[in-house]
Amino acid sequence: MKRSRDILIAFLFAIVFFGAFPPIIEGGEGDVYIAKVSGTINPGLAEYLIRSMETASTEGAGCFVVQLDTPGGLALSMRSIIMAMLSSKIPIVVYVSPSGARAASAGVMITMAADIAAMAPGTNIGAAHPVNLGQKKMDKTMAEKVVNDMVAYIKSIAEKTGRNSEWAEKAVRESVSVTEKEALELNVIDLIAEDLDDLLEKIDGRELKGKGTIHTKGVKRVFLAESLRDKILKTLSDPNIAYILMMIGLAGLYFELSHPGAIFPGVIGAMSLILAFFAFQTLPVNYAGILLIALALVLFILEMKVTSYGLLSIGGIICFFLGSLMLFEGAGPAMRLSLRVLIPTVVMVSGFFVAVAGLVFRSQISKPKTGQRGLVGDIGIAKSSLEPQGKVFVHGELWNAVAGGNIEVGAKVRVVGVDRLLLTVEEVK
Repeated sequence: MKRSRDILIAFLFAIVFFGAFPPIIEGGEGDVYIAKVSGTINPGLAEYLIRSMETASTEGAGCFVVQLDTPGGLALSMRSIIMAMLSSKIPIVVYVSPSGARAASAGVMITMAADIAAMAPGTNIGAAHPVNLGQKKMDKTMAEKVVNDMVAYIKSIAEKTGRNSEWAEKAVRESVSVTEKEALELNVIDLIAEDLDDLLEKIDGRELKGKGTIHTKGVKRVFLAESLRDKILKTLSDPNIAYILMMIGLAGLYFELSHPGAIFPGVIGAMSLILAFFAFQTLPVNYAGILLIALALVLFILEMKVTSYGLLSIGGIICFFLGSLMLFEGAGPAMRLSLRVLIPTVVMVSGFFVAVAGLVFRSQISKPKTGQRGLVGDIGIAKSSLEPQGKVFVHGELWNAVAGGNIEVGAKVRVVGVDRLLLTVEEVK
């Protein structure tokens, strides 16, 4: 136990110590700093990208390149990234790559906020219509307000960077999406580049208002990797991971409370719940879903205490499924719980509690197997004549017994009562 505790402490210390600091950067003034962004725009990714821009600016980088591939994400995280881009003192280049990548939803605005926007062949950009960010469906007036706010935001960005504001409005209102060639023709992006080498060659010598001339030919490239802390925050911001952590936490606390002193399930459960609630702060959580899941667990536990003939279990399964389905509702497909995670989890958790409740019910109605009560109904053999008292062999033991009448030696008898060490038996005809 002590060794396990020491290993756990060492592991947590490693995460805190090594994850708190980004990798050592070996770059110099005028170098090209590059950050790869893949996945949904969430607080963990936003923190990594903003800190990378600050690092590049502090080191005097010639420019900062963001290799982008995203389906979109949270509006608050997107706005914090764009604020850092627009206030940056060094040129910011957003490059939608590699081939097959996309800049959808929040990615559209991040791309249009760049000093230079580029795309690789076989990529697309668009579909920036805002989705419901609340816990319930928006009415028509509220939806219109959200769309108008997003349109004004993207138009202001497009006008500041000299790009097509009319198309930007259509991307929000009509969810239009275009290929890299169409984007270039519509003045959504500045150029198309085959790869990173081609990009740096094409932007070399470009003059940017307020930021001078970009020099990228022959300079050193510095790739800014995510630190362990960034990876952990990014992973926790995934709704599927947050949901699994919550399930592990609830299961761990249940086992600890039902078997006090086990320690390990309780520690793991508490840690998982804390991480899950941290993740919930970064996600559009529907707290009605959390309450339904909690109610489901209460119903499952009550099924073990109250004879409801399965009604409480059925109610628990319904609450558990609906709560899981509603947990991250209204944040777009990229930020919702996957059915591939939801359905197996609901089946396993519900199946576990139903099976345990079934075992408890069977134990309550079944005949006792041990102790004096367990002898009632057992069949034995009379080892002496019972006139009416004598000896019987029951359950592998020799007992004093009394019968209501005479029973001969060797006759089969059934135990009908127990009074301390004296059995009451009757002959089996």
